[in-house]
Amino acid sequence: MHPFRSHTCAELNKSHVGDTVRLSGWVHRVRDHGGVLFIDLRDHYGMTQVLVDPDSAVFAEVEKVRSEWCIRIDGTVKARDESLINPKLPTGEIEVYIRGIEVLGAADELPLMVFGDQEYPEETRLRYRYLDLRREAMQSNMKLRSDVVASIRRRMWDKGFREYQTPIITASSPEGARDFLVPSRLHPGKFYALPQAPQQFKQLIMVSGFDKYFQIAPCFRDEDPRADRSPTDFYQLDMEMSFATQQDVFDTIQPVIEGVFEEFGNGHTVDKHWPQISYADAARWYGTDKPDLRNPIKMQDVSDHFRGSGFAIFAKLLEQDGTEIRAIPAPGGGSRKFCDRMNSYAQKEGLPGMGYIFWRDGENGMEAAGPLAKNIGPERTEAIRLQLGLGKGDAAFFLGGKPAAFESVAGRARNVIGEELNLTEKNRFAFAWVVDFPMYEKDDETGAIDFSHNPFSMPQGGAEALEGDPLEVLGYQYDLACNGYELISGAIRNHRPEIMFKAFALAGYGEDEVRARFGGMVNAFRFGAPPHGGCAAGIDRIVMLLADQANIREVIMFPMNQRAEDLMMGAPSLPTNEQLRDLSLRVVEQD
Repeated sequence: MHPFRSHTCAELNKSHVGDTVRLSGWVHRVRDHGGVLFIDLRDHYGMTQVLVDPDSAVFAEVEKVRSEWCIRIDGTVKARDESLINPKLPTGEIEVYIRGIEVLGAADELPLMVFGDQEYPEETRLRYRYLDLRREAMQSNMKLRSDVVASIRRRMWDKGFREYQTPIITASSPEGARDFLVPSRLHPGKFYALPQAPQQFKQLIMVSGFDKYFQIAPCFRDEDPRADRSPTDFYQLDMEMSFATQQDVFDTIQPVIEGVFEEFGNGHTVDKHWPQISYADAARWYGTDKPDLRNPIKMQDVSDHFRGSGFAIFAKLLEQDGTEIRAIPAPGGGSRKFCDRMNSYAQKEGLPGMGYIFWRDGENGMEAAGPLAKNIGPERTEAIRLQLGLGKGDAAFFLGGKPAAFESVAGRARNVIGEELNLTEKNRFAFAWVVDFPMYEKDDETGAIDFSHNPFSMPQGGAEALEGDPLEVLGYQYDLACNGYELISGAIRNHRPEIMFKAFALAGYGEDEVRARFGGMVNAFRFGAPPHGGCAAGIDRIVMLLADQANIREVIMFPMNQRAEDLMMGAPSLPTNEQLRDLSLRVVEQD
C-alpha cells in the first residue's frame, strides 16, 4: 500500500464497503458522540468521516488529535445507516473505522479556525495565509482561478495563437504607473525595471514576424491599492496580432472571454451583444469609462430646460462656458424620503447636493413635486419628464457644472440608485467596448499636454490628426467593461516612426528622448514593421467577478495588504550592509 494514501478523501463510496483503505489529510472537526469519536478528515479533494470507539487499540492516540493536525489513518470502510447518510458529501454513504493512525504533522493553537465561516481581520488572514487558504471558500477560489487560466490557454491555442514568454528584468517604460526598479550590481548607479506590461516586447514579437502571440503574463506596478487592484503585481492575458484592425481584435477576444464566463459563470447569463460605446458617450451617459450595463439608467443632458429658468443656481451656471445640467432618471424612486437620501449621498461625496423632481398623485392627476419643480414651473418639468421617459412614482436627480467636476459622482450616484431601486440585474454579466479614447489630456494646473492612455497607440487619422488641437485627437484605444469593472485594455499600435515621433512631441518628448527611452522599438520599426494591435485582460479581475467577490485579494493566492506589505514573508525588508555594498547603494534616512 502507498505510504500515505490509497484513496483521496473524496473517492470512497458504497462500492468500497469492506475494503481496507489508507487516507491522509487534515482533521477538519472532531466530535464526541457518547464516547465514539468522529473525525471529518479533509484533503484538497473532499471530506471523509472516520471514527473510532473505546474498543479500538488506537482510541487513546486518536483522542489526542486536534483541529488541523495532519494525520494518516488505516481503516475499514463501512456503510452508514440509512438515517445517517449525508447527501451533501460524495462520501456521505460511508465512513471509515480507524484501525491505525500516524500523526504526520501536529498543529499548535490556531490563530484562525479553518472550520466554519467565522470572519477574521484581514491582517490575521494574510499573516497566516497558509491557514486561510485551507478554508473551503479559498480552496474553491484558487481552483477556479487555475481552471480559468487553463481554459483561457486552451481557447487561445484553438484560435491559432502561440504562447511566448517575455523578459521579467527590462528597461523602464511609461505605462501609467510607477515602476519597480531593480539596481544593477554589474552597472553601478543603473537600474532595471520590472515590466508594467510586456508592451514593447509583444510589439517586437510582431515585428519579428510572429503573427499571433499570447501570454499569461505577470505585470508589476507600484500603485496605490484598491479593492479591485493589487498594489504590486498582477497577471493578465496578454495578446497581440499582426495585420489586424480594431474590429479584428474584438472579434478574436470576445469568444474567448464570453466562453470563459459561460463555462464558469455559475448560472449567470452572459450577454452576447457587446455594444461599442465612445468614451465621450460613456462619460455622458454613465459618468465612467467602465459602465455597469446591468443597470438600465442612462443619464441625459437637460441643460436646455434650465436655461433662463426660475432656478437661478442652474440658470446662472449655464451662462458659463463648458457647463451643463445632467439628469439621472430614477424609475420607482418617486418618494421624498428616497430623494432626500440621495441628496445626502451627494453631500457626503463632496457636492452641495443633488436637485430632484419626483412625480406623484395630485388633485388633478399626476403632479411634479420637489424644490426644482416649484422653481422651473409645470411646462419645463413636463418637458423633462417626457425627455427622460418617466411617469408617476418615478424621480429624476440633477447635477450641474463642468462635467469633469461632477461626472464621477454622478456615475456613482447612478450605481447607488440602480442598487437601491433593484434596477441592477444581479445574475448577469454585461459587457461593453469603450472606444475612441482621447489621445491626450491637459494638466489643469500647468496646462501641459500629456498622454491620457497608452502612448504607443495609433491616432485615428494618422499623422494628419496630429496637426490640429491635441485634445481633439482620438486614438485606436479601447477598453472592455463588465459589470462596472475594466477587464481589458488595448489598442492598435503606432508602428510608423514618423507618426510616433510626432505623437510624442505633442506630449513634450523630443525625438532624442524617444530614441533614448524606446530605442529598441523605434529602431525595429525602421525595418518593415507590420500594422498590429492587441489587448490585455486582467486575470485577477476576471476570477474576482466569476467568484462573486468584491475584493481582489480573495482570488490571489498570496496577496499583499493595503500597504503593499507581505505580512507572511515580511516584505519589504531591510537589506544587509553587504547587499547594499554589492549594489553600490546607500539608504538615506527620511526626515
